[in-house]
Amino acid sequence: MSKILSIHSFRGGTGKSNTTANLASLIAATGRRVGVIDTDIMSPGIHVLFGMDDASMKYSLNDYLWGKCEIKQAAYDVSSKVKGLNAGQIFLIPSSIKAGEIARVLREGYDVGLLNDGFHRLVEELNLDVLLIDTHPGLNEETLLSIAISDALIIILRPDAQDYQGTGVTVDVAHKLDVPQLFLLVNKVPTSFNFAEVKARVEKTYNAEVAAVLPHSDEMMTLASSGIFVLQYPDHPLSQSLRAVANRLV
Repeated sequence: MSKILSIHSFRGGTGKSNTTANLASLIAATGRRVGVIDTDIMSPGIHVLFGMDDASMKYSLNDYLWGKCEIKQAAYDVSSKVKGLNAGQIFLIPSSIKAGEIARVLREGYDVGLLNDGFHRLVEELNLDVLLIDTHPGLNEETLLSIAISDALIIILRPDAQDYQGTGVTVDVAHKLDVPQLFLLVNKVPTSFNFAEVKARVEKTYNAEVAAVLPHSDEMMTLASSGIFVLQYPDHPLSQSLRAVANRLV
């Protein structure tokens, strides 16, 4: 059975795209076919982690939403670009990074219903085992759609008062949409914190399971999105925690 997983955060800067890319790579490394779609159309970026740039994008998610191509034409096999990936396949559907096309989205919008069709067609036409959706921060129409059709939702937050408040809104929405599985990931936690206490406090606050408390990593910052962290640092505590999360998801 194929699974659709949404990775979300209420605010930007939580490490959502980096976490999505790392989970996708861990799942692919088990021999699975994995799709990653960047629905953060207004501020796309996950393509950088998979070694893509504007010149290598003939089509993007934007083109599909505007009727210029089929969704499969906007999917790129980036497996060979992912250093350290020795099994499985990753297909990336990027959003456009052209300023004019981002401005057009803001000005004209698009038919959000096409996303639902596109998600399911990707799973079927690419024979995917897992599709990961890198959502837009906050709650808008496409994010609500992504959450509603997902088999699992992963909400990422930092140990920050603003994140805590916004995450509560998302958790409430997820419960109302009856998402089958809901997990929280607390990211960028200073190593001076007591991780067990952070986990317990967040679980009590939201009445939802914390799949992992992820430490702040200088190595992650130094890598600076130039590769996939879990493949470059497979024995790092952060990689071990993410691997456990990936195993839970699939």
